[in-house]
Amino acid sequence: MESAIPLQLETQRTRHKRVPDDYQPPYPSFVARYKPAVNRVVMAYFGVQHRAAAPTQALAEIADLFAGEGGPMHWDRAHYVDQAGHTNIVSVAYWDDIARFDAWFAPAREAWTGKQRDGIGTFIEVLRPTVARHETLFSSLGRPEGVAVIAEGMSGEVQEHAYWGGMRDRIPLSQTDPMSPAGNPELIRDGARLRVKAHDNLCLIRSGQDWSDTETSERKLYLDDVEPVLREGMDFLRDDGLAIGCYANRYMQVLSADGKASEKSYGQSWWRSLAALERWAESHPTHVKIFGAAMKYLSTLGPSAKLRLYHEVTVAAADEQFFEYLNCHSGTGMLAAVETVGA
Repeated sequence: MESAIPLQLETQRTRHKRVPDDYQPPYPSFVARYKPAVNRVVMAYFGVQHRAAAPTQALAEIADLFAGEGGPMHWDRAHYVDQAGHTNIVSVAYWDDIARFDAWFAPAREAWTGKQRDGIGTFIEVLRPTVARHETLFSSLGRPEGVAVIAEGMSGEVQEHAYWGGMRDRIPLSQTDPMSPAGNPELIRDGARLRVKAHDNLCLIRSGQDWSDTETSERKLYLDDVEPVLREGMDFLRDDGLAIGCYANRYMQVLSADGKASEKSYGQSWWRSLAALERWAESHPTHVKIFGAAMKYLSTLGPSAKLRLYHEVTVAAADEQFFEYLNCHSGTGMLAAVETVGA
């Protein structure tokens, strides 16, 4: 049994874990392991928003940028329809080399949010956290997703999971820091572009499901009994999340290379704090229902379950964030939570 925290980031705890040292989780889970030399990663969300005009050219442009010099080590694409009825297609890219990303990003940013497109909005949401501010969790090996694709590999079975508080305990910084938020998001106008200056210890979660390996009965059980409950919780966060500290939520369906919907989905949300995310997970009726449906599903199938689950969670410092929007409606991403400070 390994610790989810890599050896080089272990330190003497001043904040204790939620479980004793001899805790044994009831089922196996795994985390991504980066090369020891990697101390920072980049996760960059490039979105296109539209109601009528097909964004074919814009999607080709961002794919070309990704394929160019300095582009990401991995990227994937997903879509959803937001609370205003706009279709959003988001291409998510990952780097483990900050200098490479910085050289690539300046011209890419100008090409993406510095260019007007008729009937189409574009946005960029970037975190570049130290690995001490970040954690992952996977229910099975063999198919990494998201930021884990750029990791060196996966761990053995880890201890810090299957209990409330495990998410925090897997973040190395939690050994000594409460990671409390400070300040409020603010809006800065830059011509037609809107930038959001968020605050210290903003939290991002990407939490995914892959049912592509499931067979007839398991697939029906997931799609009939679990997915509708998950969707209900995701819609609550999208429509009413601000009251509980969720700035924005997207329930995305992953697109395959040819642009068709795959049998993968993920929820991606911005939170005021890790604590706000924890409170929703532990006690809010919408997540209690999700948890209950998932536990019934897993207890019914046991080890034969072929559903794959994963997530990545980051608590980012203020200087590790970048948010910019062009021609997007006011409920898009971090625009939903801002106060105007400039013109």
